[in-house]
Amino acid sequence: MSNKERIILGIDPGTTIMGFGLIKCTGQHMELLQIDELILKKYTDHYLKLQKIFEHTIYLIDAHHPDEISIEAPFFGKNVQSMLKLGRAQGVAMAAGLSRQIPITEYSPKKIKMAITGNGNASKEQVARMLQNQLTLKKLPDNLDGTDGLAAAVCHFYNSGTTTVAKSYSGWDSFIKQNESRIKK
Repeated sequence: MSNKERIILGIDPGTTIMGFGLIKCTGQHMELLQIDELILKKYTDHYLKLQKIFEHTIYLIDAHHPDEISIEAPFFGKNVQSMLKLGRAQGVAMAAGLSRQIPITEYSPKKIKMAITGNGNASKEQVARMLQNQLTLKKLPDNLDGTDGLAAAVCHFYNSGTTTVAKSYSGWDSFIKQNESRIKK
């Protein structure tokens, strides 16, 4: 890995809380730039929530100019409605990045937990404490969604330059090409 400086935006998508973290990487060194949560509970309209996610992601991109985005892929649960909402939240965050031509990589929750703690079944609290130690965070976010977003960024840092099964998109053409079988013609 070169000593070139780069910024990674990590996102934990959600329609109740979207967590995010930004790190600056130089060689093998990473530095925390920001960690926070976008609270969406106060909005009752699902489409307004999606708009807020898109707008906030664009704001983060324009304010920090990340070189790459790492996003947590939805886990497969039993509640189909929850999965649809989570997939939409992830989709609008990805669309924001793609609209600015920023490469996006998805990681499964297990892969992120494994990268941070060495245990793919670690709890949110274990991930948060490990990140707190690695990046000397003074205070953890209230809901730990922020640390989940930060964990996505740190996972991407650890996996940079390695072969990974995560999906990466460098723009709309790349996204469409990798998802042709899912797109109806």
